[in-house]
Amino acid sequence: MKMDGGRAGIGGSDETALHGCRARVLDRRSFLFGSAAAMGALGLGGCVTSDGTLLAEAAKVYGPMPDERFPIPAVDISKVDPKYYRRTVRYETREAPGTIVVDPRNYYVYRVEGDGSATRYGANVGRDGFLWSGDAYVGRKSEWATWTPPKEMIRRQPEAAKYARGMPGGLDNPLGARTLHLYQNGAYTLYTIYASSDPESIGSGITSGCVGLLSQDMIHLYARTPVKTKVVVLPA
Repeated sequence: MKMDGGRAGIGGSDETALHGCRARVLDRRSFLFGSAAAMGALGLGGCVTSDGTLLAEAAKVYGPMPDERFPIPAVDISKVDPKYYRRTVRYETREAPGTIVVDPRNYYVYRVEGDGSATRYGANVGRDGFLWSGDAYVGRKSEWATWTPPKEMIRRQPEAAKYARGMPGGLDNPLGARTLHLYQNGAYTLYTIYASSDPESIGSGITSGCVGLLSQDMIHLYARTPVKTKVVVLPA
């Protein structure tokens, strides 16, 4: 298993993950959660009849989640390019159903559904110098996890020091509502797929190697992803 050019997996342990992964972790905008409910099997279909239909479906998928432990407001879908809305697409692959495929070049994450289709989510990915590729698997899952910045991040961003003992889960927590922790050969890589609080980050490279989905998309994926699920990160 190879990680190409990845410096993100430096420092931190267990709950310190993401942790180097948000480049702008204390940026107020990155703490504003725009998220929504796990919509079951609902996705934005690959075909829509009009822009109005697309926006109406997006408003449903990315609506508020009042029943979460920390109620999550609706995302401002005007800040997300419609090509990054969740949808079912044709996707030919030899990977088994359930496999997660990250395509950092195009800012997408796919969950293979079988029969030549996949659920596709828009994503943010690692910025230049923090990209990596290879095979991994989901070694652990967490909901509303505590976030602890690693020492390396505190050196880069001294303002993070106030969270050196951990930030409890919540709407302001950079780990977000759900996190998939990626492992290789039994070892935690410190890379994650996490719930992003920043709709404007989707379709950009801003992290230190982690992959962020809109919170409602992350909850949707999380519910369908058991521990040991294979994750393939394609070269950028």
